[in-house]
Amino acid sequence: MGKKFVTKTAQELLSTVMEPKEMVVHGLIPQGVVILAGPQKIGKSFLALDICISIATGRPILERDTMQGECLYLALEDNYRRLQSRLLRIEAVDTDFLHFAIASAKIGEGLEEQIEAFYQEHPNLRLVVIDVMQLVRKKMTSNYSSEYAELAGLRELANRLGISILIVMHTKKSRDRDPLNNIYGGGGFVSSADAVLVLSQEHRGGGNCVLFCTGREIESVEITIHFDSEAMRWEVVSDPTSKDKKESILLAAVYIYIREKIHFEGSATTLVDELKSVCDYKFYANRVTRDLYEEGHKLTDYGIIFTTKRNHYGRLIVLHYFAPDTQDDPTVTKTLYNRAKLAI
Repeated sequence: MGKKFVTKTAQELLSTVMEPKEMVVHGLIPQGVVILAGPQKIGKSFLALDICISIATGRPILERDTMQGECLYLALEDNYRRLQSRLLRIEAVDTDFLHFAIASAKIGEGLEEQIEAFYQEHPNLRLVVIDVMQLVRKKMTSNYSSEYAELAGLRELANRLGISILIVMHTKKSRDRDPLNNIYGGGGFVSSADAVLVLSQEHRGGGNCVLFCTGREIESVEITIHFDSEAMRWEVVSDPTSKDKKESILLAAVYIYIREKIHFEGSATTLVDELKSVCDYKFYANRVTRDLYEEGHKLTDYGIIFTTKRNHYGRLIVLHYFAPDTQDDPTVTKTLYNRAKLAI
């Protein structure tokens, strides 16, 4: 007889604030397997390398914050002389946090063990780049089942180690209106990945490119970018979900309200009514609880504890302002307050 199922009830799930997956690059590269695809010679490797350098040095990439740590770049189409030349061209900062290898085993034939062994020696590892996917495939079969299975092992490894694995792939010459359909293969890679980034250009050499991003853990977005040939970096032209996007209006309104109220315990409908005193934005009771569960972990940054409980009439939202550790620093508290006021 097999092992019993491990389950959670709906009550347990609806009473737990879940921490989101960690983002190696905010809003773009979550923990797990991520595909970066694009036509040949468009600049995928420069983007992948810049992502590694940014994570290794803790600087932003494409105007998005990074989680600093070590990176392993499997440059399987390159040699060390070419890698040195590329690093010199982009004036890379000397860092021991970025490692290169120009050869590896294939998926299912030792690659996973090599990555895990590297992780054991470098527990601060954040990102592994495989450039390119074709050179680590055991079989070149392009069908949904085989492709899905190939990435499943890497995804399990990434989640177990708490890292991201970025896989560089090519796109087809023929163009489909759906960017995901342009990636080589039978669709299994796309379905198995946690996030997919597709770099495309209307006319080669025509200037701006579009980076289409979608996935389970990130918001779907099209970012217009341009390759700066002087800095040898991709730069953002426009990004509708950049880090300068306003704070969540709901969380900001809750902060302004609970900072004065200190404690709230009541239904979602009651909370919506209470928030009218600080914000003209129209909230909906059926969405408030959902949004608090999805973003409630952020409330601790504002010094707010969020939980729920039940009584005879249904589920109650409980909010309590305990003031963050910065309460003795009025400048920080005022900054939080002003940021929330701007959002609403």
